[in-house]
Order: sequence, then structure tokens, then C-alpha cells
Amino acid sequence: MVVVLAALAVTVAIGMFRGATAPTEVVTIQKTAGATPAGGQTYVHVSGAVRAPGLYLLAPGARVMDAVAAADGFADDAARDGVNLARPVADGEQLVVPRIGDQATAPASPGASADGRINLNTADEAALDTLPRIGPAMAQRILQWRAENGRFTSVEDLLAVPGIGEKMLQTLRDLVTV
Repeated sequence: MVVVLAALAVTVAIGMFRGATAPTEVVTIQKTAGATPAGGQTYVHVSGAVRAPGLYLLAPGARVMDAVAAADGFADDAARDGVNLARPVADGEQLVVPRIGDQATAPASPGASADGRINLNTADEAALDTLPRIGPAMAQRILQWRAENGRFTSVEDLLAVPGIGEKMLQTLRDLVTV
């Protein structure tokens, strides 16, 4: 247990050191719907048990540890094992750091939202593969569409993915989110 806590402390310290120069707090954002941040940067709303909750602008490829570091690290009452520090963050994501004593939840898999639906903008192949009628090949097409076109702005954007029609969209509509 002590070794795990020491490793976590070192990981957070590294993230705080990296975050001291890279992430920048964003106070006001004027952004049109569907626009992507300049230079591929990522907006992340960090809330919960962090020292400085807020909206942060992170570099491409940022991870949860970078977002926590940008928010001045964990608060004293943070349930530090409640977040996966190694997970990449997605543009537009809200990262909620739980407090000690909050109802324990299993660590979310990439793409899982709080209500159990799969987020099309953050899901990996394994998460997409859990959906009905979506196998590895279709999951790859969804990921490829997202890589080529950017974030999904609505569930209906799935119609632009080759092989997804109205019937399949009806099957998926209540199981996915953006």
C-alpha cells in the first residue's frame, strides 16, 4: 500500500512539474459550435477534489495527470485512486475528481459516460465493440471517421460512417452520446 501511494505521489509530482509550463488556465472562451481549438489544443473542465477547479487548455496528447496538475493538483480530500492518471483526455471533457467518501465507482473505461452510455468522442475500439451490431471492423470505421473528421457533434453524425444506416442508428441512439 505504501509503495502504491509513493508511486502515485511521484506520478502526480511529475504531472505537476510538466503542468507548470504546458497547460494554461482559460478564463473566457469564445468558441463557435463545432470548431476545434487552435493548434489542436484540448479544453478540459476539471472539477471536484482539485485545488483550483476550472477550464483548462492542454496540449495535444494530454493525460488526466496533466489536467490534475493544471488544476494545481489534488485537494487534501481527493480520492486519488478514483481517477486513471494515465488516461488521455478528450477535447470538451469534464474530469470530476471524487472526494474521499464519495460513492465508489469502478474506474470508467475509455468512452464510458457517467450514465453508462458510450461517448463517441472518447471511446476506444473495445468500448465501441460492446455496442450491439458493432464489431471490431465497424468500431475501426467509427474511430477512422473520428480521426479524419474530428469530434462527433451529434449522435446523428454516425450516419456519415460507412456501413451505418438509419436502422443501426436507431439501435445505437440511446446507447451512445457525444
